[in-house]
Amino acid sequence: MGENYTFTFHFNLTLFVKIGSFRYPAFVLCLLMFAFIVSANIIILLVISQERTLHEPMYMFIALLSVNALYGSTGFFPRFLMDLLSDTHLISRPACFTQIYIIYTYASYEMTILSIMAFDRYVAVCQPLHYHNKMTRKKVCILSAFAWIMPAFSVAACLYLAIRLPLCGNKILKVFCAAWSVAKLSCASTLILHIATLFVGVVTVFLPLIYVLYTYCRIIIVCSKMSSEFKSKVFQTCLPHIISLVSYCLAAFCDFMLNRIDVKKLNPYLAVILSLEMVLIPPVLNPLLYGLTLPEIRKHIFRMIPWLKKHTLEQKMTYHT
Repeated sequence: MGENYTFTFHFNLTLFVKIGSFRYPAFVLCLLMFAFIVSANIIILLVISQERTLHEPMYMFIALLSVNALYGSTGFFPRFLMDLLSDTHLISRPACFTQIYIIYTYASYEMTILSIMAFDRYVAVCQPLHYHNKMTRKKVCILSAFAWIMPAFSVAACLYLAIRLPLCGNKILKVFCAAWSVAKLSCASTLILHIATLFVGVVTVFLPLIYVLYTYCRIIIVCSKMSSEFKSKVFQTCLPHIISLVSYCLAAFCDFMLNRIDVKKLNPYLAVILSLEMVLIPPVLNPLLYGLTLPEIRKHIFRMIPWLKKHTLEQKMTYHT
């Protein structure tokens, strides 16, 4: 340890200072988005849980995405909203590492869930006659457990290494705690942490991504030999998953690049927007995609919300007249 080593009881999130008076409209906007994320994902969960016709693997995995959105959002937004209105932006050491764990497990869960959804679509399209034999309730439970347990332990291992680092400062140029930002404050070598983080990234992000791309290559090959009606049906069920995957990859790429460039050279508003993409885009986009694109879910949502059904009928009547 160097002689400048100090035990840090608090971290200072310095990027809040740079956004100035923008924090007030940002608070209102983020509060509305948080309210939408919670309500939209709860509606998806209620529809899937109450309708027995939706107790199928595809819809159960969609429910997992909604649970993950609620987990990540409720673990991030309350603290973030308080910081937006606060004049001081100190976060305690335990709270900082707790926030890191929630955000990183949330991001890992998102990718592992998308990968088991890709497996479900692969079996449904490429092996339809064996679908019910392969996607049993036991298999769904095993896949779901795998999607949750593996990231939980792998992220915890990296967090343990980060907690043990001796630090020579407490200023984090972000609006929330991040493992890479804490590692930059270390007085000692972070090689082991980098190796562990790289391993976790490969296991929870890159390998699942490669598998998803493989499954879609197989799906495309099968669809190329089928009728237009078959292609249309596959496209309808796979499109939301593809958009979810692309939006996740873009958000993850922005977060990855933001951690490896000098944020001081960026416009502070742009830096804040880029850093929030991971916790904003998937939780907002997924319920819209699956709730409005998939007919079975959309039908039951309209039944749950009578005014929405009435408004849709009025629009159709106006259009026809």
